[in-house]
Amino acid sequence: MEANEDTVRDALRVVMDPEAGMNIVDLGLVYGIEASAAGVKVEMTMTSAACPMADMIVDNSYAALEGALPRDTPIKIDLVWDPPWTPERMSGLAREQFGWLMPPR
Repeated sequence: MEANEDTVRDALRVVMDPEAGMNIVDLGLVYGIEASAAGVKVEMTMTSAACPMADMIVDNSYAALEGALPRDTPIKIDLVWDPPWTPERMSGLAREQFGWLMPPR
């Protein structure tokens, strides 16, 4: 079984941001996924560069991916800060849960 973007995204949906009470995918913290037979690279951010849970969220992301991907799949997670996270990155479900409905463009 080769790693693919859907498998990675599904695995990351179990990783919660404990301060928000929502998974990191629906929060819009996952900026990019590259998945192939050579390994997996994830670019993600936090809602704030001062997030006290960042190390825990990254560690939980590694654990979720290690549990979902074939053994010995190389995994790299990079924290990025550009572009900065905004509530617009959240899924519709997340915005609805928080009552942050975005105006139409």
